[in-house]
Amino acid sequence: MSKNWLVAGALALTASMTATASYAQTTTVPGETVGLAVGAPLPEGVYGINTFTYRGRDNSPVGSVDTAVNVPALVWSTPFVPFGGRVELLVAPPTVFVFGKGNRGGDVRDLSINVGTFVGGIWAFDLGGNFGVSVLFGAYLNELNGDRGVIRNNAGATLPTPVLTQLASNTYRAGLAGSYTGDGWNATANLTLNFYDGPATFSGNNAFGTRGPFNISDSLNLELTATKKFGKFEIGAIGYGTVNLQGDKFLYADAATIPVGVTNSRIGRGGRFLLGGLIGYDFGLFTTQAYVARTVARTSDQIDTTEGWFRVVVPLYSPTPAVASAAPIIRKY
Repeated sequence: MSKNWLVAGALALTASMTATASYAQTTTVPGETVGLAVGAPLPEGVYGINTFTYRGRDNSPVGSVDTAVNVPALVWSTPFVPFGGRVELLVAPPTVFVFGKGNRGGDVRDLSINVGTFVGGIWAFDLGGNFGVSVLFGAYLNELNGDRGVIRNNAGATLPTPVLTQLASNTYRAGLAGSYTGDGWNATANLTLNFYDGPATFSGNNAFGTRGPFNISDSLNLELTATKKFGKFEIGAIGYGTVNLQGDKFLYADAATIPVGVTNSRIGRGGRFLLGGLIGYDFGLFTTQAYVARTVARTSDQIDTTEGWFRVVVPLYSPTPAVASAAPIIRKY
């Protein structure tokens, strides 16, 4: 089952929630592929993955929110290997949850939203010597089923800020990963770029009026894994982070669309990095991983968070091995 950890990963969306523009605008959740050797090619087959993360704000005041994301993903490692690299196709429809930390009328209400489904592909190469490298490209189809809502409080009032501004347009994702998987090790580095149509506008008018157009900052994520397997157990260290690449922009591209009482603040060069540990276990029919990380470095416009993750990987299909022909029986007379 060790090869299951070469699976492409559960693709997700960020759950950043704030009333200002100064937060990391990555659509890909930082840390979503931690623990997976995404640089190495998967064996041919179909894999089901579910990754769940819960993000708690450290020293969170009453009225703030915790967030979570659940991502069911389906990965097909195809039999196609053009130029020696295996083609892997994947789809993932995430759900974002928000948990308001307060019962006052003005506090944010709990909510859940289905957000932009990710569709994409990976081209993964086995370089020999247990080294692998892969490239990824795909898109979060936010215009298809992305967020159109806004935040509401316990009193039923609508807050002037959209739930996730970066979902105002489709997000395009490109990635480059490298992995070493020899002797039970998984040493992986994964670099992810998110870029957007911008300025972007929520399509048409929803029940609460037009929300846009928005400027959105491209973003860069880095994820690092160093784990070792001991029999069925896996243990190691992980780290991940994100940074905005165009922090000099203002959130609202058109002053006429700024809601009353809202300041058109700069997006900011927001960034943060987290470190933590991972443990996994191979149950045979499926494999699990859990990891926890905490903020160790951030820009002044970010908040400290502690994040817990849980993942299940299930091989759903693999080609039936070819049956060797029986050796002829030679009778001597």
